[in-house]
Amino acid sequence: MSSVKEFLKHEASGGILLMIATIIALVCQNTLLSEFYDSFLKTKFTVALGEYALSKPLILWINDGLMAVFFFLIGLELKREVLEGELRNPSQIALPAIAGLGGIVVPAVIFYLFTKSDSFALSGWAIPTATDIAFALGILSLLGSRVPTSLKIFLMTLAIIDDLCAIIIIALFYTSDLSIFSLGIGGACIAVLFALNRLGVRSKAAYLIVGLVFWTAVLKSGVHATLAGVITAFFIPLAIKSDDDKSMLKEIEHDLHGWVAYGVLPIFAFANAGIALRGVGVSELVSAVPLGIMLGLFIGKQLGVFAFSFIAIKAGLAKLPEGSSWAGLYGVAVLCGVGFTMSLFVNGLAYNDSDAFAYADKLAILLGSLASGVFGYLVLLLTSKKQSTNE
Repeated sequence: MSSVKEFLKHEASGGILLMIATIIALVCQNTLLSEFYDSFLKTKFTVALGEYALSKPLILWINDGLMAVFFFLIGLELKREVLEGELRNPSQIALPAIAGLGGIVVPAVIFYLFTKSDSFALSGWAIPTATDIAFALGILSLLGSRVPTSLKIFLMTLAIIDDLCAIIIIALFYTSDLSIFSLGIGGACIAVLFALNRLGVRSKAAYLIVGLVFWTAVLKSGVHATLAGVITAFFIPLAIKSDDDKSMLKEIEHDLHGWVAYGVLPIFAFANAGIALRGVGVSELVSAVPLGIMLGLFIGKQLGVFAFSFIAIKAGLAKLPEGSSWAGLYGVAVLCGVGFTMSLFVNGLAYNDSDAFAYADKLAILLGSLASGVFGYLVLLLTSKKQSTNE
């Protein structure tokens, strides 16, 4: 339970930094700083080793590099939860898993209904299926002890499952032309990671070096580089062989939590949330893609999560989280519509960071996430007050 509390603490407080980073990005893009902001993110950085060089704009180093660290942490959390945490017990995982499925299917269907006539627009169908765990838990933390711990664990587990689905979606649907040579190197790295794990190697540096080579190979292969972070995490040893040993996975996870919550995600938000509001009007916002995103996040997420949860509980496949109510479960379902960083990330993959929709797609992500966050908070606030009065 201590790892759960630590997770909640970092994610909740990190949500505040995300808000600050978003506001700063919006200010930079919509003031005299806009030219400096754009040129700064487009500045090329090169890492060279002999004749081999990797040169990319800063924003791609952030989206491909720093986000690989984020997904590495997600991979560590997934492995720990599956082997000894909330995801180990089928009865515990049933409700968030079914709810997570609903939170993917319904928003995707809503987005499809708006964009089915445009194949390019339709490629963004996964944008409203994401949940930003830092923001959602940050909002939930504002209510303190008035929200039962079981609901916080439900949201945390659902968001982790959501991230796992996002990883699968990225691998299957957002992969460009493949390089067989780079994939071969990546495959060799996986074999080395497997050998390190099976041989019981306890050196973090060994896994880190192979992981970096693996990340570079995946980056060059056409598969999104963040997947290298997840796969590397799965080979980090969790088991403890003797009383003198410590779990390498838990140590790395502990060390990374603060860096990701207070560094990686705010930097990503700053680099990707800079939306030029002067170019977006009502007509742009009511076009197919922005409407599909906003309604997918605000309506689709809450409808999918709550409806699938309701059916699962009534069918006897799962139980209502202990100490919670239907109204509380609905409030958490609404919070799942806070897609923000994950939605922005998928948006960049779907539309290749183009400005085809004149920033209306990114603004729709902010508005849909904001509406979900505010409404979800109000529902939970009113619910907790009503429960307190009844008690």
